Amino acid sequence: MEMKKRISLELRNRTPVEVAELVVDNCRSSDGEIEGLTDEFKELEFLSMVNVGLTSLAKLPTLPKLRKLELSDNNISGSLETLAEKCANLTYLNLSGNKFKELSTLEALQNLKNLKSLDLFNCEITTLEDYRESIFELLPQVTYLDGFDAEDNEAPDSEADDDDEDGEEGAGQLGEYEEEEEDEEGSEGGEVGLSYLMKEDIQDEEDDGDYVEEEEEEEGEEEEAEVQGEKRKRDAEDEGEDDDEDDD
Repeated sequence: MEMKKRISLELRNRTPVEVAELVVDNCRSSDGEIEGLTDEFKELEFLSMVNVGLTSLAKLPTLPKLRKLELSDNNISGSLETLAEKCANLTYLNLSGNKFKELSTLEALQNLKNLKSLDLFNCEITTLEDYRESIFELLPQVTYLDGFDAEDNEAPDSEADDDDEDGEEGAGQLGEYEEEEEDEEGSEGGEVGLSYLMKEDIQDEEDDGDYVEEEEEEEGEEEEAEVQGEKRKRDAEDEGEDDDEDDD
């Protein structure tokens, strides 16, 4: 797809002034120049044109708010002075996989006073002797070259840091949600347990009542049996007395 058409599609019914990020990777520049990008994109902060066949930056428009520019895997070998003129506030520049061979071609970057991170990985210039020392000396404002500072400390990944922070926040929210669920389950469990205990107590009382009733019935039966036994004994005694009288 041609770069101009791709940019038009990326607008997605927005006006250029409403666009802060623009990614047109892997589209094609018909003549090695930037096409379809104009000064109207004055709010643009991030621009990515990876592998689009660029050979020159001469037609780069003025982008005063641009902070991050991705130009890797193109065929650029010079014209970096345009960056200082049109994108003076750049802090991150990725030129990896391009055609830079001499340190002199990078001198124009000295005018990018806010440039903190520069990537030249897979450029022929990286094979030069004392390459890193020479770049840090040429561009003293640069802190990170190819992802590492002068002491070989790796550059922080701001995007990864953001993801980690989001992840921690998300985890915290999820943890709170789980705790709430556990509390609710615990509360329900407590209610069920209390009800169950109360039910058991009631059942025990009922069982005790049944037991008392059974005891009372048994006692009643025993008393009745004793009464009947005494009655039969008296009846037998009465009959004996009657027999004695008859004998007389």
